[in-house]
Amino acid sequence: MSTINEWGTLKKVVVGVADYAQIPTLDKSLRTVNYADVKDSSNIKSGRYPDQVIEEANADLETLSNFLTKCGVEVVRPKREIVNYYNYCPRDTILTYRRESIVAPMSLQSRNNEYLSYANHLKYIVEIPNYQGDDIYNEDCIGNPDILALHNTHPKFDAANVIKANDHLLYLVSNSGNKAGAEYLNNILRARVHTLENVYSYMHIDSTVAFLREGLMLLNPSRIKSVDQLPEYFRNWDVIWAPEPVDIGHYPGYCNASTWINVNLLSVSPNLVALEEHQHELRKLLQEHGIECAMLPMRHSRTLGGCFHCVTLDLERNVD
Repeated sequence: MSTINEWGTLKKVVVGVADYAQIPTLDKSLRTVNYADVKDSSNIKSGRYPDQVIEEANADLETLSNFLTKCGVEVVRPKREIVNYYNYCPRDTILTYRRESIVAPMSLQSRNNEYLSYANHLKYIVEIPNYQGDDIYNEDCIGNPDILALHNTHPKFDAANVIKANDHLLYLVSNSGNKAGAEYLNNILRARVHTLENVYSYMHIDSTVAFLREGLMLLNPSRIKSVDQLPEYFRNWDVIWAPEPVDIGHYPGYCNASTWINVNLLSVSPNLVALEEHQHELRKLLQEHGIECAMLPMRHSRTLGGCFHCVTLDLERNVD
């Protein structure tokens, strides 16, 4: 198993499942990390997602799996079992880099053991000390996007706070990843971990930046106004500025992602990506750079909080 970037030809991947997806009972981690922008906690739902959401999400995940299989990618799936949150977004829980599968010290306490549902497909599992005390969460973040949910006393991050560019990783400091997490990764990996800060507090990096191939990235202009906001290593890369997305909507009362979830694409190779089926303006821009787009459905990407990058986890890629 080896993966060191976001664009090498995909050979093996985990595709998530939506079975039993639920919002757990509200605790301090969920309140501060996921719902810092919700002032009245009585508006936060809990319990199982509606059957329609689960059924349609699973249908779209099957469409993605079938497409990847036709591309010659080996697709594996998590066990369809009850977990505290969901197995829809395997990208969140495990960071694969080189030969290792690094278990992220998750920002949400309810998600700590999700990876066990697909651990049989992982090799060289590395566990990072995962602090569980409530005192790591800063309730001052509620209603204030300039204050982050995590104190910096212990490493805490979701794997989806990180994207890879060979020997350089880009790490978003946000509600779901603190600077201590970036420092920990920088110490244990044979790579340089660069932090992206003061850009976007809620929450993962993959609706803000996508690496398309060596020296080419897709940026969300609503969050990154200039390449000068990027770490110096990435400032000389070519940039595609994402156009205004088509809003695909969400199930009433359930919204866990902005319209910019369209940036959350999956590179199958340096010349092919899976893209949400309504994003034709983005498709045109990508094609101008020699990148073909498989336009696929992901109807509940905003409802459940993840599109094609989130709902997959690279296990093997060629070094293209």
